[in-house]
Amino acid sequence: MMRHPQTGLVKKGLVGFSWTTLFFGGFPALFRGDIVIGLVTMVLSFFTLGISNIIWAFMYNKQYTTRLVEGGYVFADGEALNALARSKLGIA
Repeated sequence: MMRHPQTGLVKKGLVGFSWTTLFFGGFPALFRGDIVIGLVTMVLSFFTLGISNIIWAFMYNKQYTTRLVEGGYVFADGEALNALARSKLGIA
C-alpha cells in the first residue's frame, strides 16, 4: 500500500508481473486512472494483435508504482514489504 502524506489518499502500489495487463490489456491502467497509458496500450494491442500486452505486462506495475513515488506517495506497509518493494523498484 502507498499513502500520500499530504492528502491521506491510499493506493495500491504493485511490483512484478501484471497478470491483469496481460489478460485485459489497457483496462487495468484505465481503472487505475492512467487514461493515456491505458489508451496507448489498447491502440498498440490492436496493431500488434496483443503481442504488446505480453511485453507491457512485464513493465507496467513497476512503471505505475514508480510514478506514484514520484508523485509524493510513500510506502505504508510493514518494513519488510517496504524494503522488498524498494529493492524491486531500485529505490534506495
